[in-house]
Amino acid sequence: MSNSVDSAIKKNGRSTVARISAAKFTQQTALLETLPHPIVVLGPDNVFVYANSAAEIFLSVSATILKRQRLEDVVAFGCPLIALVDQVRRQGASVNEYGIDILSPRFTSPKLVDVFGGLLNDSTDEIVLMLQQREMAQMIERQLTHRAAARSVSGMAAVMAHEIKNPLSGIRGAAQLLEPGLSDEDRAWSQLICTETDRIRDLVDRMEVFGDERPLTKEDVNIHDVIDHVCRLSETGFGRGVTIVCDFDPSLPLVPGNRDKLVQALLNLVKNAAEAFKAEHENRRIVIQTSFRPGIRLSVPESSERVNLPLMIQIHDNGSGVPEHLRPHMFDPFVTTKTNGTGLGLALVAKIIGDHGGVIECDSDDSKTSQTTFRILLPMKDAMKRRLTPKDRG
Repeated sequence: MSNSVDSAIKKNGRSTVARISAAKFTQQTALLETLPHPIVVLGPDNVFVYANSAAEIFLSVSATILKRQRLEDVVAFGCPLIALVDQVRRQGASVNEYGIDILSPRFTSPKLVDVFGGLLNDSTDEIVLMLQQREMAQMIERQLTHRAAARSVSGMAAVMAHEIKNPLSGIRGAAQLLEPGLSDEDRAWSQLICTETDRIRDLVDRMEVFGDERPLTKEDVNIHDVIDHVCRLSETGFGRGVTIVCDFDPSLPLVPGNRDKLVQALLNLVKNAAEAFKAEHENRRIVIQTSFRPGIRLSVPESSERVNLPLMIQIHDNGSGVPEHLRPHMFDPFVTTKTNGTGLGLALVAKIIGDHGGVIECDSDDSKTSQTTFRILLPMKDAMKRRLTPKDRG
């Protein structure tokens, strides 16, 4: 009788432990699913044991198929990720590698990642890998540089407005006073003085915008209404001869922002895209897309606050592309590819997006299949709660 009771207790105890273990496993899996970074677990022979949703998206393959494959089947031969896994197995310790190119037959181009790998626990041969794509980290880092550049222009604009515009008025006034008493030949020179002072004044006027540090007056803005307005302006002006395609996610919530400033920024980007086409370009096409990308968060400088940036706007064109040497400096002041450009347009766009708490990045190439994509990430009003209704879309 005693043996039977002991056996029953042990059996019940094992089943209780099994239930607790299953519950813990479910909780851990649910936790990993919420993370925005790809996470995979590799068993012996590098067979996939687990992959979260972010890993499925990153590797372009479902977890069900991954569990029937080895790491060597998914990434290209000689991929540094394989060597990193072998190093973890040999050393039995965690390994971090930064700036690894991941190649795969499923990728259109290599993906640059930081990799964090280690043993799942000391009693198994299972290895956990977390991949962090460098693109987002680099974009945020560059965006902070763009904001610093815009702030430097703001200070310079304030000085120029005071120290240059006043003397310019005196120079122009003196030239106009001298003009009536000059010969026709000399009068041309006085008119040149007036023309050039007007040009400098207009440049300073444009730079004064950067000196406006007043907080934006924000309201709840339907970003699709803003884009529709930009498209109408474009199609009746500089966008003639260009096909503008809009691909919207109609369920996006409202954006806390200044409608006029957002129109100014997006109009500038669409105008740049339209001007990127040369005379020999055929099938001129600009695509404006909106989408929802949860999981993107940005640390606010000089604060512990982190904000969600789930709304993505992409403006894509198949024009001439941006020369490689200019890409890292696209949003710096006075950088331009236009013959008569001032290089202040994109710097102003970066300032407007930054004032809205967002970030902007540019991907481009200037090969035979040239294409350029400007990508904007913005915060939303009650992003996970408030969704637009058909009435909001009007």
